[in-house]
Amino acid sequence: MSTDMITGIIAFLITLMILSYLIGDNPLFRVAVYIFVGVSAGYVAVVAIRQVLVPDLLQPLYSGFLSGISVQQAVLAVPLLLCGLLLMKAWPPLARLGMPAMGFLVGTAAAVAIGGAVNGTLFPQFNATIAAFDVKKFNAPESLLNAVLILGGVITTLVYFHFGARTRPDGSIRRFGIIEIIAFVGSIFLAITLGVLFAGVYSAALTALIERLHFFGTFFGFG
Repeated sequence: MSTDMITGIIAFLITLMILSYLIGDNPLFRVAVYIFVGVSAGYVAVVAIRQVLVPDLLQPLYSGFLSGISVQQAVLAVPLLLCGLLLMKAWPPLARLGMPAMGFLVGTAAAVAIGGAVNGTLFPQFNATIAAFDVKKFNAPESLLNAVLILGGVITTLVYFHFGARTRPDGSIRRFGIIEIIAFVGSIFLAITLGVLFAGVYSAALTALIERLHFFGTFFGFG
């Protein structure tokens, strides 16, 4: 039996195990999920070791021990120490030793995520909203309407997340009337956005299903 046939049979069986979720949660689907998670974790670990730890940490330290450690190489002892402390999380009695490394890791990840959100999402959206009102682009009525819709969507969506309210005589807590109206318009923009995102996810899932069906046809010689 050829290698292609073996890999094809394995892919066919795992695909069936995933599709078995259509009849409900079952052990076959869970095994397939475990395999996927395990393979993904193993792949990420190997990539991190071979492309990050070994060339950027272990090899410079090893070469420093052979030829004399420089200041730059001595600094690498800090991440090496943090890696060692992080491994302590695997042993409950020593888990507390891994807290500094975990805190540093979470803080760095949060900073990178916030920086990426601000520089990669908020600022480009601000610039796009401002650029929409460039007079040079108002060469047609549609351009002005598009700019107004963009600005209206931004303002009403931001107002939707305004939760300032006051207590009414009947004891209920409601926002100001004008805020409620603007927030309602913002909810329409949010619904349209979420609908488009869901359509994109559904389209991607449908594409994956079509690819799997094509694989079945090809595997059994129908394609």
